[in-house]
Amino acid sequence: MSATAAKAESIPFKIAQAETTTETQDAAPAGDAHGTTAPAGELHTETGVAHGEEHGSGVFPPFDSSTFASQLLWLAITFGIFYLIMSKVIVPRIGSILETRHDRIAQDLDEASRLKSEADDAISTYEKELADARSKGNAIANEAREAAKAKAEAERQKIEESLNGKIAAAETRIAGIKDKALADVGAIAEETASAVVEQLLGSKTTKAEISAAVKAAGK
Repeated sequence: MSATAAKAESIPFKIAQAETTTETQDAAPAGDAHGTTAPAGELHTETGVAHGEEHGSGVFPPFDSSTFASQLLWLAITFGIFYLIMSKVIVPRIGSILETRHDRIAQDLDEASRLKSEADDAISTYEKELADARSKGNAIANEAREAAKAKAEAERQKIEESLNGKIAAAETRIAGIKDKALADVGAIAEETASAVVEQLLGSKTTKAEISAAVKAAGK
């Protein structure tokens, strides 16, 4: 780039010495007519390149070997800024978001585990209470059945005792009635026998003889 600038600087001096005063006066109005047109060979004040050469190289600026150093410098600066932004802002923010989500997921898992444990405990308690209720119900039913059976047995024994008493009383009464009837039958038999003997024999017999005869006939 420095060789090109030196070459461009030497050209205007050679042209200035070769030109005559007349050609300079003729060229001045022409330059004034166009207004913005600079004399041939005049250097560009910013780039140091002669007019007409700054657009004539035909090389794409990113592929120009003379700008590689500045491109690498700006690449390094850009990469450094990007790395700082990533390391100081983006990566910590992403890490914070991931950590927050991880903590939230862990809390949700812990809460789900706690709820599951409580549900299991509730189910276990319910099943235990249900088993206890069934056991108590069976015990109560057995007790009620045994009590009913004992009560029925007591009622049966009471009724049997009452019936046995009534039967014994009835048998005693029947025996008394039978004895009385037999006693009456004996007396009737004695009276009948006494009347028959008196009619047949024409004489009366003693009561003792008739009673002995009736008893002998009864045996």
